[in-house]
Amino acid sequence: MFIISLKYIKPIEDVEKELNAHIKYLEKYYSLQKFVCSGRKNPRIGGVILCNGKNIEEVEKIVNEDPFYINKIARYEIIEFLPTKFADGFERFIN
Repeated sequence: MFIISLKYIKPIEDVEKELNAHIKYLEKYYSLQKFVCSGRKNPRIGGVILCNGKNIEEVEKIVNEDPFYINKIARYEIIEFLPTKFADGFERFIN
């Protein structure tokens, strides 16, 4: 499992211009069951995606498709972690 942390490096106006394309990107990976949850940071300085990728290479490939990445809107940090304790029902998200 991976946490993808985005930090905006462009003004919010640039973020807004690419938001629809970013949402389509998110929808693609939700439909492929790679994304578990996502949302904005508060304050609005970036976002977080919980990704159920096989390995770091797959996650990097997924990130490279994000319009925010392509257009240099955000900087990305990818953190791998191994869930060992979780709420009932969450196990369906773990490879």
